[in-house]
Amino acid sequence: MERALELAKEAYAAGEVPIGAVIVLDGQIIGEARNRVEELQDVQAHAEMLAMRQASALVGNWRLLGATLYCTLEPCAMCAGAILLARLKRLVYAAPDKRLGASGSYTNLFIIEHPFHQITPEPGLLVEESAHLMRSFFQERRNSKGVSNSD
Repeated sequence: MERALELAKEAYAAGEVPIGAVIVLDGQIIGEARNRVEELQDVQAHAEMLAMRQASALVGNWRLLGATLYCTLEPCAMCAGAILLARLKRLVYAAPDKRLGASGSYTNLFIIEHPFHQITPEPGLLVEESAHLMRSFFQERRNSKGVSNSD
C-alpha cells in the first residue's frame, strides 16, 4: 500500500485525482499505476484499470488468479466489475469513497454472489494518509477555482 500511496502522490503532482494501485502476486509487484484520466483523456484510465492491464500483460493472462490489488481509494463500479472479472484473490484499499465507491460506501458490487468468483474487500490500510491526500487535492482545486467549501 505504501507504493500505491507513492503513485497517488505522483498523480496529485500531475494534476490527477490522487489514486494509486499496485497488484502483487507471490510477493512480487506485477502491475502498478496511478490515475491518468486527464493526461490520456480516457475515462477508463483509473489506476486500478491501468494496473490490471499491466499485470495481465506481464503474466500473459487476463485472469489474475491469486493476485492482490492494493489501492488508495475504494474502487468505483467500473473498477470493481473489472476486479471481479479478473478474478483477483484480494482487494485491499485505503480510504472509502462515499460518492462512487462500489465496495459498500456508495454501492456494493462485492456483496452480490458472483457466479464465477467471490472477493471480500479489506478496507482501511493507510486510510488517514490516503484520505488526507484526497482532501488536500480537492481543497486545492476548489481554492484555485474560487469555489467555496459549501459548493
